[in-house]
Amino acid sequence: MVENIERIYNNMVKIKPRKRIVKNYRLGLAGLLVLVIIQLSCSTKKEIEFSSDYFKIRIDDRGFINSMKNITVTPASEFSPADKPSPLMRLYNEEEEQYIEPIKADYNERENLIELSYENGSVAKISIEEKKKYLKLTLKSLSHREDIDDVEWGTYHTNITNLMGEIIGVARDTSEAVNYAIGMLALDDNTLGGLSTTVGDAAPFQYIIHSPDSVRYPLPDHLHEGQIFTLGGDGINDVAFYAHKEPYYRIMYGNAAIVDEKGRISIAYHSRDRDREREVYFSLIPNMKANIPNHLQVQAVPGVDFIGSSVALWGSPDNSALMEVIQTIVLDEGLPYPTIDGKWVKDPAAFVPDAWANGGQYDSLISYTNRLGFKTISLYDQGFLRPDRGNEGYIDGKGFEKKPIRMESGNKSHKEYAEMAAKKGITIGRTTITNSLAPGTKDVSPVPSDSIWYQQKRLLTKDIDPDDTLIYVDDPTYLEEIASWEGHSENLNIVKIGKELIHYLGVSENAPYRLLNITRGYWGTEKTSHHKNDTIYKLQVAVGGGYTGVIPNLQLQDEIAKHYAEVCAVNGLAYYDFDGQEFLFHNGHGYYSTKRFFRKMFERAEELGLPDIRFTGATLSEGSWHYQSIWNVGGGTNLYDARTREWGSTTSQGKDLRDVTYANFFPVGMGANFRIKADSKVEEYEHIQAVSVGVGSTYSLVLNQKDVESCPEKDAIFEVIRTWENARSANAFPKDIKKLLVDPKRSWRLKEVDRDTWKLYELVGTEWTNERTLTRAEGY
Repeated sequence: MVENIERIYNNMVKIKPRKRIVKNYRLGLAGLLVLVIIQLSCSTKKEIEFSSDYFKIRIDDRGFINSMKNITVTPASEFSPADKPSPLMRLYNEEEEQYIEPIKADYNERENLIELSYENGSVAKISIEEKKKYLKLTLKSLSHREDIDDVEWGTYHTNITNLMGEIIGVARDTSEAVNYAIGMLALDDNTLGGLSTTVGDAAPFQYIIHSPDSVRYPLPDHLHEGQIFTLGGDGINDVAFYAHKEPYYRIMYGNAAIVDEKGRISIAYHSRDRDREREVYFSLIPNMKANIPNHLQVQAVPGVDFIGSSVALWGSPDNSALMEVIQTIVLDEGLPYPTIDGKWVKDPAAFVPDAWANGGQYDSLISYTNRLGFKTISLYDQGFLRPDRGNEGYIDGKGFEKKPIRMESGNKSHKEYAEMAAKKGITIGRTTITNSLAPGTKDVSPVPSDSIWYQQKRLLTKDIDPDDTLIYVDDPTYLEEIASWEGHSENLNIVKIGKELIHYLGVSENAPYRLLNITRGYWGTEKTSHHKNDTIYKLQVAVGGGYTGVIPNLQLQDEIAKHYAEVCAVNGLAYYDFDGQEFLFHNGHGYYSTKRFFRKMFERAEELGLPDIRFTGATLSEGSWHYQSIWNVGGGTNLYDARTREWGSTTSQGKDLRDVTYANFFPVGMGANFRIKADSKVEEYEHIQAVSVGVGSTYSLVLNQKDVESCPEKDAIFEVIRTWENARSANAFPKDIKKLLVDPKRSWRLKEVDRDTWKLYELVGTEWTNERTLTRAEGY
């Protein structure tokens, strides 16, 4: 009989392949008997269907999605690969590095619950609610969860091979013949885009091979779909990361969408039990020598669990997905919905460039910005704004006695300048180093906070006095690792004992183990005595140079986030450029940390009666996607070269960021660029604006007062940019026109007839022709 059971079981595995768990979950004889009974009892398949207005899925008796259809066409189009059904939910054991897939599904129609049974004995209860534009999936409970660290929605496989939105989890076919997209959105902060296997909950930053169109961009013989490559450069110069101009080298800013060996796109979200301490071996760029992984302790977060994890699963025509479906999900589910001038920041009609202050002279910048139709002046030439709770938000002193804004009429504080700008409906902003806490600030020195996060925790094995440089530790494991994973700056190799910071480099190879190359009282902290069995914390840090600092734990990071809102309230700021935004990943909580940070900042801003804070940053992730307005990073010919009319003439950064953002329904940045100088011409800015509107981009226009005043065509340039921005905010450009504007070989001229009407002309040969009339869209 045992032989028969094994034969039946092996045949079932052949028919229904799945990953067998061979460690803690090895099936015994009793398990095989149960499995046989389950399979035999389900010989008549009981399949369940759920649908929205545009999308229908079917779930089989094992708990796998075996059909995903576009029901807006007849016959309905199928997007579920026949050879790759998708588990509705997988369980993950981190220690064993094992997924556990469902083996049986029962549907309780009365309670609207699907019960998924797993081979380890777990039972998940999942509700599926049919909404007009999406399906809402929620994990209600999970039994026998002792060894389960994470749950994964999916991975949901599609046969779409065009565009993958790896940040928010979407598979898009943008062709006119298909015009369909399938995606997900997390409905809670602890559900993150990506796979359960994602180390540190932030996916590796790397290249993957994927052709968005195998006919137009066939892969060379030496490459295959899904192949992974590291970034370019030395791992420190972030511009040099972007090293491949070929369209099939796709840079990855997440793993909520991935491709298989056939180029088919799959999507996934996951949720972790954070109510337990962990250790990860993490680097955001793990394949580069300058950024090799470090072992990092991850803080337990009581009460943050995967029970209640919820996602919106949707499918719809691609050309209406953003404004009809994603926007509906965001509004109906109470997700972050920042606006600018009453428009959702993801609405292409809300995209608007910024003024970028250069040269330190501010007399005319408000006037320039107003004439351009821009909304914000980034005071980039003021340098980094370091978070320091010690100033209580008063960056110019409590009496606003500092006057860093230089003007001929008299220098101004930030508050005074913000008040001047506000009269024209313009806001001001600063560049920050996100959550990197610098030496000399309240939480670092001369008295460091106990809420600085750490990589490792050890014990002192001998008493030491203030002048001792022999510091003995109980365990040398991982203490030889240099600082954080990012850059490995030797000057940031710091331990904290009590209220003293101590710099060291290296640890002895033999017992008794001691730290080497000691500097006591680092960063101006007080050298003091410490006792045997005192705790030694090896601190988690940012990187060197202008970013020098330590990383807070989650609770202190919450306070830093609130502090940024308070800085806005006190000084009139409403815009931030979060340089070092990846530092939010340094505590090991990845996108959860990012969501938590920005939620705290926005909630505090709302409490203070402030408008939504507009921000850009050094990166874009699933954690920041809802909150972040724009992504203006880098500049010059790395992003968009207006003279050669290409996305990145010196590196592939422009092409790479354009492809990432477009696939993820986000505005690409053209960088800090297009400086108005003595030789600047109107035609150049007609082209810049046409491409910006066509592809859906923003940029930071570099304005140096001396340079602008030297330009004979400055007034005409201001008028051209303002005309295009007025038409953009009126949503006056239909999709077919935008497709033409993207073509860099074409040249355009836009004339304003009145506030609701514009005439668009194309240069053909030497004549402006092909006149098109554009009008303000309804509701705009």
